[in-house]
Amino acid sequence: MASLPVTDHDERYVYRFGGGVSDGGNGDRNLLGGKGANLDGMASIGLPVPPGFTISTAMCARYYDEGGAFPDSLRGEVANGLAHIEAVTGKRFGDAADPLLVSVRSGARISMPGMMDTVLNLGLNDDTVAGLAAVSGDDRFAWDSYRRFIQMYADVVLELDHGAFEDALEIAKEDKGLTLDTELSADDLRALVTTYKGLVEEQWGKPFPLDVHDQLWGAIGAVFGSWQSDRAKVYRRLNDIPAGWGTAVNVQAMVFGNMGDTSATGVAFTRDPSTGERAYYGEFLINAQGEDVVAGIRTPQYLTLAAREKAGARAASMEEALPDTYVELARVFDLLETHYRDMQDIEFTVQQGKLWMLQTRSGKRTAKAALKIAVDMANEGLITQDEAVARVDPAALDQLLHPTLDPKAPRDVIAKGLPASPGAASGKVVFDADTAEKQAAAGVAVILVRVETSPEDIHGMHAAKGILTARGGMTSHAAVVARGMGRPCVSGVGSLAISAKDKLFRVAGREVKEGDIVTIDGATGEVMLGEVATVQPELAGDFGTLMAWADEVRRLKVRTNAETPLDCRTARRFGAEGIGLCRTEHMFFDAARITAVRQMILAEDEAGRRAALAKLLPEQRSDFAEIFEIMAGLPVTIRLLDPPLHEFLPHEDAEFNEVAAATGVAVDQLKRRAAELHEFNPMLGHRGCRLGITYPEIYEMQARAIFEAAVDVATRTGEAPIPEVMVPLVATRRELEIIKALIDRTAAAVFAEKGRTLDYLVGTMIELPRAALKAGEIAEVGAFFSFGTNDLTQTALGVSRDDAARFLGTYVEQGIYPKDPFVSLDVEGVGELIQLAAERGRATRPDIKLGICGEHGGDPASIAFCEATGLDYVSASPYRVPIARLAAAQAALKAK
Repeated sequence: MASLPVTDHDERYVYRFGGGVSDGGNGDRNLLGGKGANLDGMASIGLPVPPGFTISTAMCARYYDEGGAFPDSLRGEVANGLAHIEAVTGKRFGDAADPLLVSVRSGARISMPGMMDTVLNLGLNDDTVAGLAAVSGDDRFAWDSYRRFIQMYADVVLELDHGAFEDALEIAKEDKGLTLDTELSADDLRALVTTYKGLVEEQWGKPFPLDVHDQLWGAIGAVFGSWQSDRAKVYRRLNDIPAGWGTAVNVQAMVFGNMGDTSATGVAFTRDPSTGERAYYGEFLINAQGEDVVAGIRTPQYLTLAAREKAGARAASMEEALPDTYVELARVFDLLETHYRDMQDIEFTVQQGKLWMLQTRSGKRTAKAALKIAVDMANEGLITQDEAVARVDPAALDQLLHPTLDPKAPRDVIAKGLPASPGAASGKVVFDADTAEKQAAAGVAVILVRVETSPEDIHGMHAAKGILTARGGMTSHAAVVARGMGRPCVSGVGSLAISAKDKLFRVAGREVKEGDIVTIDGATGEVMLGEVATVQPELAGDFGTLMAWADEVRRLKVRTNAETPLDCRTARRFGAEGIGLCRTEHMFFDAARITAVRQMILAEDEAGRRAALAKLLPEQRSDFAEIFEIMAGLPVTIRLLDPPLHEFLPHEDAEFNEVAAATGVAVDQLKRRAAELHEFNPMLGHRGCRLGITYPEIYEMQARAIFEAAVDVATRTGEAPIPEVMVPLVATRRELEIIKALIDRTAAAVFAEKGRTLDYLVGTMIELPRAALKAGEIAEVGAFFSFGTNDLTQTALGVSRDDAARFLGTYVEQGIYPKDPFVSLDVEGVGELIQLAAERGRATRPDIKLGICGEHGGDPASIAFCEATGLDYVSASPYRVPIARLAAAQAALKAK
């Protein structure tokens, strides 16, 4: 392979591809970005790829380090890259007779569809447009390309008002009584170019840049600059993509899909990204360029005859309109899927009957599709079962675990569009991304309704429960981004007449205003007025197969955090292997019990507390009995009362009156007692085991309820429960020793009364740094540790998670923490405390049981840490149990 001449600096930044040349990037995605690596890869296996060069991600980092400037050495490398394209194509950049035109595209190492910038047709000016017209023999094509270039360059590079150019295009069509862009003549487009140049000078204050080299460097700078655009930042934050990775820039010879009826452009997937079905899936447009498809400017046509017939569409499919090219494209699909061993998302152009490949990447897909594709490819022998397990993003499973629309429920269908991203959602209609974000932050479920989405809508799309657009196809921005996010989406509802200004849309004689509730079904494309009932998901089929494969390889057990019968049953259905955290205080907030709880707290003495606790004992016993029955012999870790008592206190006069009536104590006396219990910092105050030390009767009642329920269930069902009694907020060995003695005495008393004994464990939640440091001593008393990572993070960082949202986002943006430490475990700080506690606990008690039960138990990155640390189990909320099972399997595979 040819290589670049040696430059005057140590690091190379430009890598060529195509035309039999590769500069040794070796498909390095970190260096070339995903697009650059795959362009080089496609060229290396003989596919028709227009020649080009990639400016590496290393230059992106240097560009920002140097304040948005390029080193002089890069200009020489770019000149070499252009010379390579010129040599392969036989055209010269800026040549008025036969001009070379190029595209300038971004390419991060992980696909970020629609988030960064692209410029097409670069190299056109008043001279080269005439040469393009002469060489192509098509004036209309040349002037169409020129108006597209000015419009895109003005938007992406000059950052001018995109809407002004769209308005000018619409006016040009209206003046001629035309509907489609393709109906404009060469003279119409020439006049539009003049209008566009006037808009540039009016808004920018300078004429449109006609020097092709100035155009190129402006576009390169804009693509690098788009890495730090607001939409790119939001996308990186939502997808955990480090800001330091940067983007590459790909400069490539243009090929044209807008050269008449034998030319086209399209986007395709080797399998259906919504369902995973092994069928070619995609859309194309004749006489168009790529942005026409993805932006939803024109309604695209189907790739295959089968898809067209299924949709009942009239416009010819590519299989019918360009049959020979379609056959060649199908061969490329199979070759790429075999080569990359994954479903591919492909962009292509047909220029006067010749197929060109512009991009391939592993395609974004729904969770349902990801499961099917992984299982099918393993069954086809393309990948192994372990690879199938490793392929599916655990977090994406969340899409499958929630209810879908009840097929029997009544539906008021008001419109139908394209089923762009499956799933169903109901919510209040909103018409802009900012409103969607604000309302979602306030807990309101919203459906974002747009004519068409753009990358600037990314924050609102993430906040919304679903997305509805009037324009765009199955590969539009809305569809691709929604599928990647797991949001239901219905696109291309052409019958919607949307007025964002008036905040309403009209369809089929109906008017829907902002705030009205609609339901969308991304599997059928239906739009319904009002909320539609749902049904529970079906977890068999590919889901069951993949989870069975995952269970074969994982080492970590997966339990659930649950205290209600519904949550317990849900968790068992999702494969939970016991309960890792049953929070007894949640049971106390029940309306039928809160008065007795308040009576207990406000009592002046032990006798008063015991009187109130006697009312709670049968309620607690009933709670635990139901849980033990549902869990059918699996371990159940029950945390004794943990929160500060102030959380249960009455606040309103009516609540004080209710307690006074139940206790016979005057309201003023109760209010005085409440004031005595007030704490300045209750999260670090009289809570956890400190309650059990000062008011042992509370823990005595709870322990009795646990053991009475366990014995009753064992006697009634013949299956002995496995209670694990967890003492919260222990900081010293002596605290646990005192409370364990109380628990053991209570157990002995219950077993004597019932005439039956059961095995049980007493352990503690490690949620204080001191407990982690003194874990060796605490393990002398406790048989298990459950790391309460929510509070351990708070106490280790000195940060309240209830208040942290005000500043943690800034901390993450500035790299102080790589992620929100309350979402994904701070492995360097909190993680080291867990490792230390595990080591010291095992040194004292080799068979000690170790797990975590904070919210991190459902986070895949935190689960990987738990696997590496050798914990025995993680405990997650019911709907995150499958996520934890798959993440635990993936962590085990990485550890092999």
